[in-house]
Amino acid sequence: MASRTYTTFRKAILAEQQVVCVYAGRRRELCPHIIGHNKSGEEVALAWQFAGESSGKLPQWRCLRLANVTDAKARDGSWHEGSSHRTEQTCVNAIDLDINVHVRKRR
Repeated sequence: MASRTYTTFRKAILAEQQVVCVYAGRRRELCPHIIGHNKSGEEVALAWQFAGESSGKLPQWRCLRLANVTDAKARDGSWHEGSSHRTEQTCVNAIDLDINVHVRKRR
């Protein structure tokens, strides 16, 4: 059974909503793009962090282990995504939902 955080991120992808949460002790503002499990079977999400706190420059891609996310809340707002990338993502090994495949292609 999926965690509450996983469910929040999954619903946000389907609705193209932003997620505000705390990860690694920092408040993050994200647009989740892909959700599923990593090679170890942990729930993970690949998200574009566009605002909030960070140890590095923003915006940037983040691979989030959802067990380490707290206070996740979806909200309406502008959708953000990174520019095209040249390497395949390695965050989510078993993809449950990818916004570009499962949501946007249906339009």
